[in-house]
Amino acid sequence: MGHTPLGYKIVDGKAVIDEEAAAQVRAIYKNYLNGLSLTNAAKEAGLDLFHAGAKRIMRNKHYLGDDFYPAIINKETFDAAEAEIAKRSAHLGRDDKYQAPITKKPPTAFRLGDITQNYDNEIRQAEYLYSLIESEVI
Repeated sequence: MGHTPLGYKIVDGKAVIDEEAAAQVRAIYKNYLNGLSLTNAAKEAGLDLFHAGAKRIMRNKHYLGDDFYPAIINKETFDAAEAEIAKRSAHLGRDDKYQAPITKKPPTAFRLGDITQNYDNEIRQAEYLYSLIESEVI
């Protein structure tokens, strides 16, 4: 399944709330919504995190509750935090919506060069054939 998010622990194969850690998660949301930076919100909650780690916690939808994880925060708090993150990111010009324009047209035509060798080993033959593929920018 992967890493268990902060605020939960696994008991008998089920996720349960770790109240001490869940209080830290709730405090991060509260502190951030009260105007602290992501890093300072985490520090005030007793966690030594960089902004990316705190942001990852705040964007984790497991905290809303799902089929496996019980809810730690309510939807209103989560949505308010998402809106505040978007607002601050846009204000700083970091809204993650910018995509660099494609400056080079991607190759759209491929052709296979002349096959001059045959190998008994299938993997070696596949590598050889793959090396013969040539692309053309149209």
